[in-house]
Amino acid sequence: MSTGLKIKELPKMERPYEKCERLGPGVLSDAELLAVIIKSGTAGESSVSIATRILSTEAEENSLLGLFHLSLDQLMEIRGIGKVKAIQLKCVAELASRMSKQKAKERLLLDHPQSIADYFMEELRHKEQEHMVIAFFDTKNRLIGEKTLTIGTVNASLVSPREIFVEALNRRAVCIVLLHNHPSGDVTPSREDRRVTRQVYEAGEMLGISVLDHIIIGDQSYFSFREEGLL
Repeated sequence: MSTGLKIKELPKMERPYEKCERLGPGVLSDAELLAVIIKSGTAGESSVSIATRILSTEAEENSLLGLFHLSLDQLMEIRGIGKVKAIQLKCVAELASRMSKQKAKERLLLDHPQSIADYFMEELRHKEQEHMVIAFFDTKNRLIGEKTLTIGTVNASLVSPREIFVEALNRRAVCIVLLHNHPSGDVTPSREDRRVTRQVYEAGEMLGISVLDHIIIGDQSYFSFREEGLL
């Protein structure tokens, strides 16, 4: 598709709206899908062209991940994107994340670390700081809640077992799973990761609430202490 033309100047068969109506959204390129959301272009530039520039903003050229990493202010710095369009784009990214998480929840099994990693993957892998999340499970191994405990470097001096287990007792959880992300994408556990895991595990043993796993989330990868025999 030629992106230099305005949408109305394109042959009708090539316009994103008409193409979606005729063939379904699956045939649209990433730029065309964004163009449908953006709707209108600017003088001399089509919405598809603007969408292409959005996709090329991040280091990974032509990546939809830019919608997660770009702030509202950064989106509005792109010519042709005002406040309303920037908010719409961020909402689309959030919807995509929530849909992915909901789909993963249907496959979530406590005895399969990958299913838990999949459930939290989209939420955590885009974070630019480390987030420590606690997932709470009931007697039927159902996820009954989650809580972000810390934001920043995961450190034993910052992670409070008391806060974790007060929350677990209030929710009547019988077991928990620790999760945190590595913004670098490298899921290798640090010495501090191991120390935090041991500290929380031992506190859980005393209280009768099992710490079943600590999962480190990277970019489409994970590390499970349980799978590696470290718990």
